[in-house]
Amino acid sequence: MTRLLSPDTAVSRYWHLLDDGKVQCDLCPRFCKLHEGQRGLCFVRQNRDGQIVMTSYGRSSGFVIDPIEKKPLNHFLPGTPIFSFGTAGCNLACKFCQNWDISKSREMDTLMSRAGPVAIARAALEHACASVAYTYNDPVIFHEYAIDTAQACRELGLKSVAVTTGYVCAEPRAEFYRYIDAANVDLKAFSEEFYRKITGGHLQAVLETLQYLKHETPVWLELTTLLIPGANDSEAELHAMTQWVVEHLGPDVPMHFTAFHPDWKMQDTPPTPRSALLLARSIALKNGVRYAYVGNVHDKSAESTYCHGCGKLLIGRDWYELSEWNLDDAGNCRFCGSACAGVFNPLPGNWGAKRLSIKF
Repeated sequence: MTRLLSPDTAVSRYWHLLDDGKVQCDLCPRFCKLHEGQRGLCFVRQNRDGQIVMTSYGRSSGFVIDPIEKKPLNHFLPGTPIFSFGTAGCNLACKFCQNWDISKSREMDTLMSRAGPVAIARAALEHACASVAYTYNDPVIFHEYAIDTAQACRELGLKSVAVTTGYVCAEPRAEFYRYIDAANVDLKAFSEEFYRKITGGHLQAVLETLQYLKHETPVWLELTTLLIPGANDSEAELHAMTQWVVEHLGPDVPMHFTAFHPDWKMQDTPPTPRSALLLARSIALKNGVRYAYVGNVHDKSAESTYCHGCGKLLIGRDWYELSEWNLDDAGNCRFCGSACAGVFNPLPGNWGAKRLSIKF
C-alpha cells in the first residue's frame, strides 16, 4: 500500500533529484521539474521536502454510480453499474476539455468528498456494482490512490476500470495496469500537431500505451475519439487512425467516436454534426474495425453491436438502455457462433441509464 504522510498526502516513487536542486516528476512524459513547494501542471503533485507527493489522496470531486456504457465501455460487462470517482487536475492541457471544472481545477475545495480505498470498495460492493471506475479526470495523476483502491476492489472480487488519456511513463504504467481490468483510452487525434498545440502533449506516448495494453497485459481495451470540427475530423486523419488501430492493435478493439460541444477554450468551435460521427464510424468499419460506435448523439443503430461474422444484431443499445441480447453464455453470436470480443456475463445487467450519487 502507499506510504502516507497524512490522510491527504501520499509519497510518489516516480521522481529523481536534479543537479540544480529541483526534483523531476517521472510519472508522465511531461517531466515537470519543480522547486521546493512548487506544483506540477497537474496541480496535485508537489515538491515537498525534496520528494514528489500527491496532495489529494483520499479526496474526490464526488462518487457516482453510472452505467458502464457511459465510460464508454460497450464490451465489458454490459448493462452493469459501475462505481465512479475522480479527483482534480490533469496532466494534459486540452483546450476543448469537457470536464474542465474538475480537470482544470486548482481549488482543493473541489475535492469535498472523502473516502479511502477500502471504504470505496466496500461501498461499491454494497451497492451491487460489478466494477469501480477511475474517471472524470485522469487516474494517472492520482496513481497511488487509484492503485490502492484497485487492490482493495480486487480483494472483494470487484473489477477496476481506467478512463484515461494514456499519457504515462513506462514504469508507473506497468505498476498501475497490474491492478486494472479494463480501460477506455482517449485517442484524441492522430496527429502530433494536434497533440502538441491543443493538448500540450505528444501522440507517440499515447500510442505506446495502447500497444502496451493490447500486447503486454490482459486489460480489456476500448478507444474514444472526441471529434472536433476542423481539428481532428478529416477523412485522411480518420483513415490513418483506424488503419493504425487495425494494424497495431487488431480489429477487435472497439472505437467510440463522440460528439464535441463548445467548451473551455474552444467555445467558438461548432458542435460535431451527427453526419461526421457516422462518417467516422463508416471509415472505421471499412478499414477493418469490427466494432465502431457513435456517442453523445442518439442513434440506436450506431450505438449497437453487430456480429462481425454474419452481421446480425448482437447487443441493442438505446442510449444507455440495453434491448436485444443475442450472445450465448460463452459470448458467441447465437446466429452463427462467431465470438464477440469482450468480457461478458452470461446475461446482461439491467442498470440502464440510472445515475446515483453516493455520500460517505
